[in-house]
Amino acid sequence: MNEEALGWVIRTRDPEFADWEAFTAWLEADSARAPVYDALMAADADLAGIVPAEPVTIATPANDAGSRGWRPVRWLTGGAIAAALVGVVSVGLLNRPDIYTVTTRPGETRSIALDDGTRVELNGGTTMRFDRHDARFAALDSGEAAFTVRHDAANPFRVTVGDALFEDAGTVFNIVHTGSATRIGVSEGKVIYNPKAEAIALPAGRGLSEDESGLRVMDIATDAVASWRQGRLTYANAPVTQISADIARSLGVRLSATPGAGAVRFTGTIRLDRDTVRFFGQAAPLMGLSAVKQGDGWLLKEGDGPPR
Repeated sequence: MNEEALGWVIRTRDPEFADWEAFTAWLEADSARAPVYDALMAADADLAGIVPAEPVTIATPANDAGSRGWRPVRWLTGGAIAAALVGVVSVGLLNRPDIYTVTTRPGETRSIALDDGTRVELNGGTTMRFDRHDARFAALDSGEAAFTVRHDAANPFRVTVGDALFEDAGTVFNIVHTGSATRIGVSEGKVIYNPKAEAIALPAGRGLSEDESGLRVMDIATDAVASWRQGRLTYANAPVTQISADIARSLGVRLSATPGAGAVRFTGTIRLDRDTVRFFGQAAPLMGLSAVKQGDGWLLKEGDGPPR
């Protein structure tokens, strides 16, 4: 388990790591794994003191705001192979000790208060990066987060999401990022999408989605933005594939849908309930579907009926 956890520490420390589904599956397979992983992540901050002086060079992390190039790091010789791997790879990839990562498991939420007065609330299954020395920086690598931003016109708050940049203009907003798809909804103030390119202004009551089919801007209900914080999910003509991902993230359940069920679109509000039998007994018929328990997860399929 220690060796496996070390491997995940190395991989998840990489700013370009993307296989969060596999990482989550590894954590959920054994409840003892998370404490081991967390302990190794915490110990990683102390590795610099045990690394000898022979320098090598490796690339700077992708989220480094400075000039691109190469930086010297130290190579650990001798000792345990696993310790060497963590010492070399983790120190090299995180040559920015100011950048730190916050991760929530599916079904878990967490609130982060930044030094500038901004509050970031992470839904389940979410990974974000922050800067200890720059409270106006955040990066959503995967999952969902709600932002309540203290506005500063001279130093706007920016969130990087994949290749996109969202800039605050005095705002409360929510972003979902899964794979190559991104959704944002604004409930107060205004957000600017890619201010140096498209520069699309999103005031309160507007949303934006970007995926393989392109970029789309739409009207949204402000009370639907980050409604997961109030224990509900609100939609307007949303596909069940999207809704399934939101449910899985919010409740920490494994959920899939048949092709027919996934293509169904739904408008309305779904109340979250951690009693999954009761939840699917209410939510599935509401969407015109039925729910079937499969192993440690659930399947949504076409047709009404109680969960089985």
